[in-house]
Amino acid sequence: MKKITKQTYLDWYKDMLFWRKFEDKLASVYIQQKVRGFLHLYNGQEAILAGALHAMDLSKDKMITAYRNHVQPIGMGEDPKKVMAELYGKVTGTSKGMGGSMHIFSKEFGFYGGHGIVGGQIPLGAGLAFADKYKGNGAVTLTCFGDGAARQGSLHEAFNMAMLWKLPVIFIVENNGYAMGTSVERTANHTDIWKLGLGYEMPCGPVDAMNPIKVAEAVDEAIQRARRGDGPTFLEMKTYRYRGHSMSDAQHYRTKDEVEEYKKIDPITQILDIIKEKNYATEEEITAIGKEVKAKVNECEKFAEDSPYPETQQMYDMVYEQEDYPFIS
Repeated sequence: MKKITKQTYLDWYKDMLFWRKFEDKLASVYIQQKVRGFLHLYNGQEAILAGALHAMDLSKDKMITAYRNHVQPIGMGEDPKKVMAELYGKVTGTSKGMGGSMHIFSKEFGFYGGHGIVGGQIPLGAGLAFADKYKGNGAVTLTCFGDGAARQGSLHEAFNMAMLWKLPVIFIVENNGYAMGTSVERTANHTDIWKLGLGYEMPCGPVDAMNPIKVAEAVDEAIQRARRGDGPTFLEMKTYRYRGHSMSDAQHYRTKDEVEEYKKIDPITQILDIIKEKNYATEEEITAIGKEVKAKVNECEKFAEDSPYPETQQMYDMVYEQEDYPFIS
């Protein structure tokens, strides 16, 4: 694995703080009805993305996930201003304002969505990996989904085919404990989701996903296995989201005390503690990072606010039409 250096910790801190503040800003403008529809925030789960990116080769590896999908493309290289604009439904967005919150997409940076159908991305991730194996390009696909999606039948079909064909895919369940609002304990007779991999003899295991170091180590091992041609891995990232499933979630299924307890092991705080302990940055430098992040988020907001909405004609231009379609007379 690439060495975790002083710069790694500083980058992790800045990136995770930016992702957190980016999501906080979206929550704020959502309440003002500047962003419409559903809004699913990543607060608390940042260590998964930070650790995974450290292990990935962004020149060829891919990622696909569910609708909690705003910060992943940013981490992979997409311009955050475009992501913010997409959430606003503006023409300068990643999909010209046609995708919105749940369908962020950036083929240029290897990010394949943003999928609204629960578990719909699981077989698609296996399909991306199949294409890479067919082309022999050595790329690996990280296929992420929530604990609720682990109950989808398509997961078992994808696991079976991925093992049969030794596909270069890493299945990652981001287990934040509550799916849409139902605890893991109430949806199955076992709470160790990673054990689903055992039925397919797929290498699998749990990961402390509040710690980017642990995530990086687990994902790196899985990526190396996939690149060797040894097939998929299933990782259960044990994490926690501080906000509701979406902005409309009243969160009656958990207590505020429970949320506060998990904030004691916040991934951003954990990394900041290491930075301070090892004297990687002074208090002034840490404060400067905070100001830089705040300015960057405000820049994204201004870009989205100032961007125009799409012209009506664009809606028709986005519909596929084939003049010589051979199957209908």
